[in-house]
Amino acid sequence: MGSARVTGDDDLFARPVHAGGADKRFGELTVGDVRAHAAELRSAAGWGPTARIATVAQAWRELAEHMAQASAGTVADLGAQTAAEFAERLWVLPPGGSLLR
Repeated sequence: MGSARVTGDDDLFARPVHAGGADKRFGELTVGDVRAHAAELRSAAGWGPTARIATVAQAWRELAEHMAQASAGTVADLGAQTAAEFAERLWVLPPGGSLLR
């Protein structure tokens, strides 16, 4: 996994993620939240422009598996380094650091 670009002023765990019909902080997401978000994204993936959603859904599934293996109750329980390693693949941080180019 690549290294996410997180600045000292950026609290990755506080970033909002829209999952399960509500906004939650990334660090507060549980394994169940992460699994449900992966399934929601997977159901939205298709062909053409929406095919890219499948890779993001896969990353969320991998995060859920990692959390389960680590017995992490929340994303924050994984620690900042591990969360940062997943952040761009999950689009919690936009790939390349910004969507504004």
